[in-house]
Amino acid sequence: MFRERLGHLINKAADMTVSGETDNIRDAFALIKGTRPSVVIIDISLNGSNGLELLKDLRAAGIDIPVLVLSMHDESLFAERALRAGAKGYITKHEASAKVMIAIRQVLNGEIYLSPRFTTKIMSKISNGRDVSVQPIDRLADRELEVFELIGRGLTSREIGARLRLGITTVDTYRARIKEKLSLDNAAHLRLEASRWVQQHE
Repeated sequence: MFRERLGHLINKAADMTVSGETDNIRDAFALIKGTRPSVVIIDISLNGSNGLELLKDLRAAGIDIPVLVLSMHDESLFAERALRAGAKGYITKHEASAKVMIAIRQVLNGEIYLSPRFTTKIMSKISNGRDVSVQPIDRLADRELEVFELIGRGLTSREIGARLRLGITTVDTYRARIKEKLSLDNAAHLRLEASRWVQQHE
């Protein structure tokens, strides 16, 4: 439904048209490689995998097409990872359609798009020299960070699976990996740390 609304928004523009859409990395990679669009819009949460992996695959294949990440995840959680993976912009799904179009056009013009609020936050961090060391959370893979965030927002394994289109067993595997990487003793400790982390980034 979201892709349909976004496609309708883009096709209404006189100078743009949607060249294709899909919900998974494999088909997306083939579609991008075959059609070579002017810009690619990627969600973090894709069927069976993670949109940041698609970004990395495109870079590894030498496919130099500007990418805008449009996601349900707050930019404070994933924007830096997206930019490091090769994205040229990041915007959240709760933004108004006019801002989404501004972001698309800015990326098309070869510029970086981030919200003014997040740009200020990044510049402040750089100028103050904070958070330059590796944090425990940096050990998490992109999909693990997605799961960690949703745990912090109070979702159950079943709810996380439905949101990310993953099986419950797969979600529980991610939970186990997160606990191991962050040296957390049990599920209660995991929920506490995840909730605390989400609150720090809001």
